[in-house]
Amino acid sequence: MRPLRPLRRTATAVAAASTMTLSLAACGALGVTGDSSEASPTKGDDVTVGLLLPETANTRYDKFDYPIIKNKVAELTDKQGQVDYRNADADAKKQASQLQQMINDQVDVILLDAVDAHAIADGVQKAKEAGIPVIAYDRLAEGPIDAYVSFDNELVGEVQGRSLMEAMGPDVDSSDKIVMMNGSLTDPNAKQFKAGALSELNGSVDIAKRYDTKDWKPENAQANMTEAIKDIGANNIKGVYSANDGMAGGIIKALQAQGVTDLPPITGQDAELDAVQRILSGEQYMSVYKSYPQEAESAAEMAVAKVQGKDIQFDSLTQDQVDSPTAKDIPALLVPVVALTKKNVKQTVLADGIYELSEICAGEYKAACAEAGLTK
Repeated sequence: MRPLRPLRRTATAVAAASTMTLSLAACGALGVTGDSSEASPTKGDDVTVGLLLPETANTRYDKFDYPIIKNKVAELTDKQGQVDYRNADADAKKQASQLQQMINDQVDVILLDAVDAHAIADGVQKAKEAGIPVIAYDRLAEGPIDAYVSFDNELVGEVQGRSLMEAMGPDVDSSDKIVMMNGSLTDPNAKQFKAGALSELNGSVDIAKRYDTKDWKPENAQANMTEAIKDIGANNIKGVYSANDGMAGGIIKALQAQGVTDLPPITGQDAELDAVQRILSGEQYMSVYKSYPQEAESAAEMAVAKVQGKDIQFDSLTQDQVDSPTAKDIPALLVPVVALTKKNVKQTVLADGIYELSEICAGEYKAACAEAGLTK
């Protein structure tokens, strides 16, 4: 697979990440409301949006992405539109079959979060031939994609790498050893996370062990980390770059199994509930908070606008451009990200309603929440 060319990031996205400013109002700021006279509709409100999500190991897909997209499609279509949802359970062949079934069922538009961005390209081509637009969601699939909505993935990696360096302290030097736990090779996002992180880490620390973790599975990350501890020595590991929260959980288990109580700083991504709790308790240093409501609502707006012929609104949502290995200048929306640490839980996942305080501060985490000032 030919490497992806870097995303063309806007100054707005970089500034948003630097200032840690979020606003879900951005979802409606671009004027996609469901009413338009700018173009002749090609489809009424009775739209069917096919939604193909990649796996269930990451809790975000069933908890956030699907219900948010479903509700937004209903809102935009006076409750006449519907979402046909399938999850591939990390099986690329299963997803290819699901995509073909949606083509056979003649859905109006497909939102595709690919298990394997390269392997799905033939299916995307078949959808194109059937006249069904395919919008790459969260991961940039290959083939004739009509648009792409995701987060600024290289910026995610930069934020992770920069945060790890900050956590390791002002005396960090190029001899300090870290472990780098990257995501799956079949996910193009993982390559971009890695590139962003390396832009911060290369030359600043010694990346003693590097792994590309099959299927992003926590148990695979745990096995990799166990090997790294054996080769490097637990006391010699000064930090761990973990590309997401699920793997961070496996890394922590591996360290604790070796008797490590004073954990090195560990990064993450996705702001999963377990990770937020680990951040408050000090087991995990940070995660990357990505506004799933903003991404998912924008994807729904994009899909409905595309099939209803609302070109002005569609264009207003896709002011960025990206290249895949098979297509150039794909219209895109890149949503900014935020470094989530103990200091800004209230301003991120609580402010956006991702979790309730009672969820985060349950049981053994009550004391950590009180110490962080998270009380009613």
